[in-house]
Amino acid sequence: MNLELLESFGQNYPEEADGTLDCISMALTCTFNRWGTLLAVGCNDGRIVIWDFLTRGIAKIISAHIHPVCSLCWSRDGHKLVSASTDNIVSQWDVLSGDCDQRFRFPSPILKVQYHPRDQVTTGTSNTTAIKSIEFARKGSCFLINTADRIIRVYDGREILTCGRDGEPEPMQKLQDLVNRTPWKKCCFSGDGEYIVAGSARQHALYIWEKSIGNLVKILHGTRGELLLDVAWHPVRPIIASISSGVVSIWAQNQVENWSAFAPDFKELDENVEYEERESEFDIEDEDKSEPEQTGADAAEDEEVDVTSVDPIAAFCSSDEELEDSKALLYLPIAPEVEDPEENPYGPPPDAVQTSLMDEGASSEKKRQSSADGSQPPKKKPKTTNIELQGVPNDEVHPLLGVKGDGKSKKKQAGRPKGSKGKEKDSPFKPKLYKGDRGLPLEGSTKGKVQAELSQPLTAGGAISELL
Repeated sequence: MNLELLESFGQNYPEEADGTLDCISMALTCTFNRWGTLLAVGCNDGRIVIWDFLTRGIAKIISAHIHPVCSLCWSRDGHKLVSASTDNIVSQWDVLSGDCDQRFRFPSPILKVQYHPRDQVTTGTSNTTAIKSIEFARKGSCFLINTADRIIRVYDGREILTCGRDGEPEPMQKLQDLVNRTPWKKCCFSGDGEYIVAGSARQHALYIWEKSIGNLVKILHGTRGELLLDVAWHPVRPIIASISSGVVSIWAQNQVENWSAFAPDFKELDENVEYEERESEFDIEDEDKSEPEQTGADAAEDEEVDVTSVDPIAAFCSSDEELEDSKALLYLPIAPEVEDPEENPYGPPPDAVQTSLMDEGASSEKKRQSSADGSQPPKKKPKTTNIELQGVPNDEVHPLLGVKGDGKSKKKQAGRPKGSKGKEKDSPFKPKLYKGDRGLPLEGSTKGKVQAELSQPLTAGGAISELL
């Protein structure tokens, strides 16, 4: 992929909608990997859906949490993925295997989780200050602060360091909507750090500013009545992914085919034109052609061209490194889905049939022995580490779980509500009891006998019923 050819000479920001990604369940947050080839989406049912962004297909689904996923972040090499849920649990996942490596439990809600540039995990918890979020540019030393006064302030990190701890640095830019006084839900930089996008907290609208000047260059409007949840800018291309109403929307540029870029003498015609053939156009040797002298660029064509060495792509390298990571995870293998697989009309050879039967018999015997002995190795359970923070309230509710009402946040209780004992007959979800294969409802003493048996405490599945 030649990134130099992908860069447009005009504006380098998206202009229109370019489709959606439906994750089946409701999407809440999304993030690109370092190269923009994979997009991880966190859903409200606790699953993480990883999309192959080039093919726009689902590459992997990880059942990560029980509660909704509120934040995601890729590691530097793309092999790890860290997630945070609304139950204050942060987990680290192996992307290829889908296994959980580590798990942390915090006493307060986690608003955002992010890897350190050198593969360390940092988390941000909620607080009572006016700062809503802090975002750093992928390139350069700039960062922005989204505050509760509806103003986005852009700072230069080098100036902050020169001012010291007691200094008061002035922001490079102050970005805001003076007309509507729009509060901002999520803000981030573009891949090259030249543009800033901010999503409105009132509607599905994206505001794009140019960082150097501070002028508003584009407003992208989504479906009316939808609320924005998250925004992510592609690390390399002018593409933005936004989430509203549980669906991921993709915003990109309008691609116009320019054939003259491939052939400078190409001309686009509105109607057919009669072609005039030159006299010596299709001759094997042009007699009228004069041989020019090889000077400058023509003489350089005889030099050998190196086609074996690979130059690193500047867009994928940081300022403190010269080479790309050879062990990076760019793509995930996807197994093809065959709707109607064709059977082999000739069948396998006899030797293969005998060996397969022997293997099946041996495997079934091993399964019987393992089930009888109970020596089947259990699945490795991730270690959960409890994080203790001093001066942090333990009963604080995550903003995603807050319910507007009497001015206080209410947390939805999981499981059966209190005081429901003895009210089973009023529940519309109560299943009816049936007997036999005919599906006739139980009546009289038989029904009471079955209910009495069902009311006995469970022994084997007690732990499962408590979790459910």
